[in-house]
Amino acid sequence: MNQMAAARPTKLPAPTMVLLVRHGTTPSTGTILPGRAPGLHLSDIGKRQAETAAERIAGLSRPPVAVYASPLERTRETAAPIARALGLRVRSAKGLLECDFGSWTGKKLDRLRKLPEWSQVQHSPSTFRFPGGESFSEMATRSWQTVVDLAATHPGQTIVAVSHADPIKAMVSNAAGAPLDLFQRLSVAPCSVSALLLGPHGPHVLTVSSTASLQELSPS
Repeated sequence: MNQMAAARPTKLPAPTMVLLVRHGTTPSTGTILPGRAPGLHLSDIGKRQAETAAERIAGLSRPPVAVYASPLERTRETAAPIARALGLRVRSAKGLLECDFGSWTGKKLDRLRKLPEWSQVQHSPSTFRFPGGESFSEMATRSWQTVVDLAATHPGQTIVAVSHADPIKAMVSNAAGAPLDLFQRLSVAPCSVSALLLGPHGPHVLTVSSTASLQELSPS
C-alpha cells in the first residue's frame, strides 16, 4: 500500500493568470523618455483609460485577487481604479519598475533617435546599457523574476501587475520564448492588457496589448 501511495503522481500547482497592464497616458507619453523620474502623473485621458481598464478587468468571470504596481505615480494611479473596482488595495512591487534610463532620463525622444546608439537600442538591445543606468538584460531578468514570484504567491488565481511598456514587452517576449533582441518588435498601448498564464508546464501568452473585451481569455 505504501509503495502504491508513493507511486501516485504529485499534484501540480494550478497556473496563475497574470494581467500585465501598462500605465495610462501621461502628458509626455510619446515625446519624452521619463524613466523613473518622480512627479509624472496621468493626464485626463490616462485617467479615463484607467477607469475603462478597471471596468474590463472587474468584469472577468475569474476576477483578480491582487493588484500590484510599480512604485511610480503613473502606475499607482492606473492601478487605483482597478483595485477599487475589485475591492482590493494596490500593493507595491519594485521589480515592475520602468527601466533605469540613467542619463537618458527626461530626454526628448526626437533627440535620442538621432544618437548613433539608437540603432543598438532598437536592433540589439541585449547588448545595450543606458549610460549611468540599467541594461535591457537586467531589466528583463528582474521584471520576469518579479512576475514569476508574484504568480507563485497566487497559484490558480488571477492577478494584475501594472508596469511600463519596456518591462511588459520584455516579459511577453520571455514568455513566448523570443530573444530579447526581438522585443522591440512588440507594441504595448497605454492601459492595454497583456495576459500570461504561468504554471508548472511553462508560460503561455494569452493576449498582447488588448484594449477590447477580456471575456475570451483562456488557455487554448
